[in-house]
Amino acid sequence: MEPFTAVLTADRVEVDRVLRASLGSDVPLIKQIAEYIIGGGGKRLRPALVLLAARACGYQGQMHYTFAAVVEMIHTATLLHDDVVDESELRRGLATANAKFGNAASVLVGDFLYSRAFQLMVGAGTMRILEILSNATNVIAEGEVLQLMKSGDPALDEATYLGVIRRKTAKLFEAAAQLGAVLGGAPPEHEDALARYGMHLGTAFQLVDDVLDYSGDLAAIGKNLGDDLAEGKMTLPLIRAIAVGTPDDAALIRDAVTRGRLTEFAPVADVLARTGALDYTRACAERECDAATACVAGLPDSPDKRNLLELAAFAARRTY
Repeated sequence: MEPFTAVLTADRVEVDRVLRASLGSDVPLIKQIAEYIIGGGGKRLRPALVLLAARACGYQGQMHYTFAAVVEMIHTATLLHDDVVDESELRRGLATANAKFGNAASVLVGDFLYSRAFQLMVGAGTMRILEILSNATNVIAEGEVLQLMKSGDPALDEATYLGVIRRKTAKLFEAAAQLGAVLGGAPPEHEDALARYGMHLGTAFQLVDDVLDYSGDLAAIGKNLGDDLAEGKMTLPLIRAIAVGTPDDAALIRDAVTRGRLTEFAPVADVLARTGALDYTRACAERECDAATACVAGLPDSPDKRNLLELAAFAARRTY
């Protein structure tokens, strides 16, 4: 167990309690799917960012648990919708909600999670918090649409890809850390620093996910290897391999992405290893983590600041 995870064990219990209390409904299917998702685990990284950032900025109340739960609701809603769009069947080692309950139920319960999250924000938040989270959900949706537009496009370049993942994935990390700073009454320079920390951290997490999709262990990562390839997603390892590999390497990757051919997973994975594309991507993730670390260097020393630094170190080296 990572040190920051051990520190947050009690906090996670409280966030899960808020989640369960907030997702109550007299519609049985909503309760069933919500409990299935909450009970399915997950790292709870985005809620952890809210909690750590808030306390690193001196927050001593209880509302950070509510907003940590709000962030997790938004994240879970995006996962429900993503899994439907991607036709995914496995997440966190369990059948996805769409595989278990059907696409229609997953989409509608995702909508419920979004709306309940905003109900909680209105009841407990300020206009500044509403501004941060409403902007984040809009940017995330734009990132999802951009990714859909680029699906099956082997011409996607590195800069464009990084722009997509900063919208789709990193934006909620950014919002979570910034939200914690706002709750803690941080000065503008610390709020901005924590927002940038979250953006770099979220980018690093997605880049490592890109690596693990071709080299991870199914039992550890909890999803099928090669899902990105089967969905026709150009990720950074593929982009890098096309740039530095042979013409035959590039042709193999382009064909696999264009057709979404999981049958070519092994040959593509061989190309990624041989060209150093996986190492390149992890090195990019490490640079993002270094940037995240630099962002919080100016915060006052505290156990929570040290946990933010440990979280950045974990993001670079993780294998799940």
